[in-house]
Amino acid sequence: MSFITIRNLHASAEGREILKGVDLDIEKGEVFGLLGPNGHGKSTLLSCLMGNPRYEITEGSIKVDGTEIVGLGPDEISKLGVFYCFQNPPEVQGVVSMDFYKAAINAHREKRISLPEFYSELKGAYRAAGLPEEMMERHLNEGFSGGEKKRNEVLQMLLLKPRVAMLDEIDSGLDVDAIRSVGENINTLGQQGTTFIIVSHYARLFEEIHPTRAAVIIQGRVALTGGPELIQRVDTEGYGFLRDEYGIDISRGEKRETIEDPFAAAMRGRK
Repeated sequence: MSFITIRNLHASAEGREILKGVDLDIEKGEVFGLLGPNGHGKSTLLSCLMGNPRYEITEGSIKVDGTEIVGLGPDEISKLGVFYCFQNPPEVQGVVSMDFYKAAINAHREKRISLPEFYSELKGAYRAAGLPEEMMERHLNEGFSGGEKKRNEVLQMLLLKPRVAMLDEIDSGLDVDAIRSVGENINTLGQQGTTFIIVSHYARLFEEIHPTRAAVIIQGRVALTGGPELIQRVDTEGYGFLRDEYGIDISRGEKRETIEDPFAAAMRGRK
């Protein structure tokens, strides 16, 4: 059995069916690219993997390392080692960043982290993410630029060291240096065994991280899977070849999918 197994997954939001029978297998340690035009179900799929209650799974199965996660809440899924990197990280007023990080780490450990270990790991994560340490005393994402919010998501990923990391357009709005930094951190965790599922519309990030395989999501289904050459073809040709060669309808869905930000805290595994 694959490390992540998705079978006949159907999901709806606000009465509209978005996923219409997704089948996907992802092996442990893979860097898996998730491609597709806007509004076809990529973010919805990641949200279902994270247990976002905005999306109702009406049929199908999702197993992570043999454990069925359909029906589990975001905190339970997070404690299994699954991390979601937000497309639009929310601002959390009144919550100091370092307090939030410490609570998130302790929610994933049987023994609470000591202060010396916490500060050592926190400072190392700030350096790796390319953020100044002074930001640890600011409220979570409040007043941060778009790039700082994205780097902050990477910082949290480094602190939690997840078994599965799902990155939803982490490179959107980042400059070349920031994308390179994100790629380096992905590669570091990948060498430690983290499995990645990455949504991106840009080849630059994929060039930094060398994905193992990719899938194209069209109209809520997996239209095509392949190796890194699939990412390259989409980058150079767009999605028109799916229509021309496979007869697949690539027209946009009814509306673009969104992420429900109020569940941010739960998705970090806070108690």
